Amino acid sequence: MSETPPDRLSTDPSSPFYNEEVLARDVGIRFKGVEKTNVEEYCISESWVRVPAAKTRDRFGNPLLMKLTGEVEAWFKTKPAEG
Repeated sequence: MSETPPDRLSTDPSSPFYNEEVLARDVGIRFKGVEKTNVEEYCISESWVRVPAAKTRDRFGNPLLMKLTGEVEAWFKTKPAEG
C-alpha cells in the first residue's frame, strides 16, 4: 500500500469507494485548513467532503449528508502494519 491515501474514500460499506484496508490505517482529513473528524466521504481532486447534517436521517436510517466544497488534504495517522 502506498504512503498516500486514495483520491476518493468513503466510510459507507455499500459505496464503491469503500476500502476497509485503507480505513484501518486511520485517515486524517483537513478541510479548509481545519482537521475534521466527522467526514463520511471525501474527494481530493474534486475538492469536496461529505459530512452528516446534524442528527438528520434519511428514510433508511442513514445520516443525511451535506457536500461541502473547499481545499481537502488527507494523510495516514498510523504507520502500515508490518506483515
